[in-house]
Amino acid sequence: MRDFVVVGAGPAGSRFARSAAECGRDVLVLEQGEVGKPLACSGHVSLDVWEYVPDAARDELFQNAIHGARFHLGDADSRAYPFYRDDPISNAIDRVGLDKTLARAASDAGADVRDRHTVTRVEEHRDSVTVTARGPDGTERFETRLVVGADGPRSRVRDQCGLPEPDEFLHGVLGFDPDPDHQEFVDVHLSVPTFFAWRIPRGEAGVEYGLAVRPGDDERARFRAFCDDYGADVDERCSGLIPVGPPKRVTGRRSLLVGDAAAQTKPFTGGGILYGMRAADHAARTVDPARPETLGDYEDAWRSELRREQQLGHLVRAGYSMPEPVQRVGLRAFSGEIGVHMDEPSTLFSREQLKALLSWG
Repeated sequence: MRDFVVVGAGPAGSRFARSAAECGRDVLVLEQGEVGKPLACSGHVSLDVWEYVPDAARDELFQNAIHGARFHLGDADSRAYPFYRDDPISNAIDRVGLDKTLARAASDAGADVRDRHTVTRVEEHRDSVTVTARGPDGTERFETRLVVGADGPRSRVRDQCGLPEPDEFLHGVLGFDPDPDHQEFVDVHLSVPTFFAWRIPRGEAGVEYGLAVRPGDDERARFRAFCDDYGADVDERCSGLIPVGPPKRVTGRRSLLVGDAAAQTKPFTGGGILYGMRAADHAARTVDPARPETLGDYEDAWRSELRREQQLGHLVRAGYSMPEPVQRVGLRAFSGEIGVHMDEPSTLFSREQLKALLSWG
């Protein structure tokens, strides 16, 4: 019997598998299709992500260094409010390559990673879990002490184990213009209801365009209009749900969720790569597969680390829907040199950010 069967080989699932395998656990990872595909997530990440990536893979994954963002309240020609730092704040990376790299790292640590295995059923029993999957050789059943749902916003593990859904889902759309762009700024447009649209230069890989809205808000038409405004020739598109607001419980009798399945995301951007991997490390460290009662330790650990950032992230997002005059005042007040970490809204109130504001003033 396995210690863990992990469903999903995205960043959170692969990180959990690697960390648990390094702790001596017997880990099986099942990915529905090819690892990293289809793409449904932005490739704009904080520099902290490199702590989770083997050094040998950095050059292959890196695409562009980002020094700041230009915020707009209108179209591409509207006034921009720049936020910047002399040193890079974030990077654009090969997002598909990141998933593949993290899955390889899990395999190198001893986890058994299998792609093209679609999980169709998860059954929690008193002393074990049965995971049924459809693979290249037909239907297979795996017995495990605990199952880990790292299978995204529409998690089958969450559904089959009777765990609650996230508070909200947004619908995100991405597209890519292949023309190289080495600019050092991303563009953020607060002109999309309740969220925003973005333009990210990715070096030789081109430009990423994207936006997110509530389901039913005609995201495709808004996305076409946004790309047309920039004159972008988008030749590749993808879309997916973005979970916001973690449910009250992400653990069951013998199950736990990590990453997007648990809505371990930033409410103000929808990104969850770093949050999901941090939570995955907590899970690997605190959960003993022979003692399901330790699942509560995981709940306490990840919420203790991320609760404040997620709460402040909701406040930041509330600013997207404020009246435009109020937004202009806020953007004017904060524009200039910043000392903010893109994954940690608490740094808006840090000593470093206060120094930056005083210096700018």
